[in-house]
Amino acid sequence: MARKPLLDMEKVLAGDRVAVSRAISLVENELDGAEEFLKAMYSRTGHAYRIGITGPPGAGKSTLTNKLAQLYRKRGLAVGIIAVDPTSPFTGGALLGDRVRMSDVETDEGVFIRSMASRGSLGGLSRKAMEAADVLDASGKDIIILETVGVGQSELDIAGAADTTVVVLVPESGDSIQAMKAGLMEIADCFVLNKADRAGADQAVMSIKMILQFKMSGAWNPDVVKSIANEGKGVEELAAKIEEHRAYLEQSDELHKRRRRRMQERIQEIVAEKLHVDFWTLERKQLLATRMDALMHLDTTPYDLAYELIANFRQQ
Repeated sequence: MARKPLLDMEKVLAGDRVAVSRAISLVENELDGAEEFLKAMYSRTGHAYRIGITGPPGAGKSTLTNKLAQLYRKRGLAVGIIAVDPTSPFTGGALLGDRVRMSDVETDEGVFIRSMASRGSLGGLSRKAMEAADVLDASGKDIIILETVGVGQSELDIAGAADTTVVVLVPESGDSIQAMKAGLMEIADCFVLNKADRAGADQAVMSIKMILQFKMSGAWNPDVVKSIANEGKGVEELAAKIEEHRAYLEQSDELHKRRRRRMQERIQEIVAEKLHVDFWTLERKQLLATRMDALMHLDTTPYDLAYELIANFRQQ
């Protein structure tokens, strides 16, 4: 008797909320059938435009995402939001799963919100977030917003996952200098100086623009949009800047190049993951354990032991 499929593919492709939610859970938790589902669904992806929103904690990323989603809905576009939150050390799940700051759009049938745990990803972007984005893409979403956790570490992952990357900063705490140190200046296609009603906002904008002047390439030069997200101010200007960047990418063929690089890096990641699983068999774990005494007594080196394990892998 044939096993009943875990998911109704047609319901996922039709955008059924329950089916889409189950599909993302299947992918995120790497359950049986996840890879087969992703393979079957892949040909239906490529329609949605992906926007990455990143920046330090407290900058207002969730509020901005909420307002941006509202704007796109008014334009008749279906929106998917993947909010990558810090991982709970106890459950492995997302700590901020309620997404309280997105209450304006959470009941909208045209908006699908999913919180995902970062699960230790240094870039603040869950390894499974791109696959979840594929599910939303195939389900008919026009815009997918990837909002990453801001944990003070390099968030360069978002640049590889999104078509347009937005970096959100605030006037306080010398964020412009911190952004420059963190490498965010290199990945941003657009900056948002949020909470622009606070003291020091104009100086912060000037500071960011001065830094950007030294990095101008002559092709696409990032701009700075001022916003007060909780009042909805600056959101239309941000959407216009994103659309301008999208037009640039499409006209210059850079969008195709970005997506090609994204898929190439993804394949490399899949290969690395598969090799990792195949490499660490029980036999090689035992070999490592038996050779640790020699290593601790300085009779061998970590490099020699690594090569020994690789040689064992190649022999088999």
